[in-house]
Amino acid sequence: MAIHFRFNPEKAVEAAATLLKLHGKPMNYLGLLKMLYIADRIALQRMEQPITAGNYVSMEYGLVLGYVYDLIKGKPVDDALPVWSKFISPCNSDYVSLLNDPGNRELCEEEEDILKEVYQTFGHFNIFDVAKWTDDFPEWKNSHGSAIPISVEDVLRYVGKSDEEIEQIQQEAIREAYLDEALHG
Repeated sequence: MAIHFRFNPEKAVEAAATLLKLHGKPMNYLGLLKMLYIADRIALQRMEQPITAGNYVSMEYGLVLGYVYDLIKGKPVDDALPVWSKFISPCNSDYVSLLNDPGNRELCEEEEDILKEVYQTFGHFNIFDVAKWTDDFPEWKNSHGSAIPISVEDVLRYVGKSDEEIEQIQQEAIREAYLDEALHG
């Protein structure tokens, strides 16, 4: 059974807003997508769970969070688009901006630290340099214009997790999904 972490739209908005606040002005959506992917990858390595979750895809210009990409493009993802649209502007001429501050209730301190670290490292790079940098991740495959899904298990392997650790992460994700379903339906 594949590992699946439930996409949390509020947390995705807060993570994007954190990066946009650090940037202090509209940001190219490609740069935002890359930094969110890198942050999720680091969180999987350090915390054994992603910040935003959702789905990972390999695209022509690198690795992205598929659900966040869809939201940026104004496409519905379950019931997340109204939440996203309240705080993050629609993609306008390749840029997104913060409309309202969602706060940070959903993010833990370690997740905020990861986002800040990623921004300090990549926030001032040319977006195509960041895209090229993520091309060096082993999970990236040139999709030639399409989107190739990437499994959480593959990302975990590439960040150095053993098969036993991946099995533990999978069991924890199953428990969390069960509890989440029981609590929220």
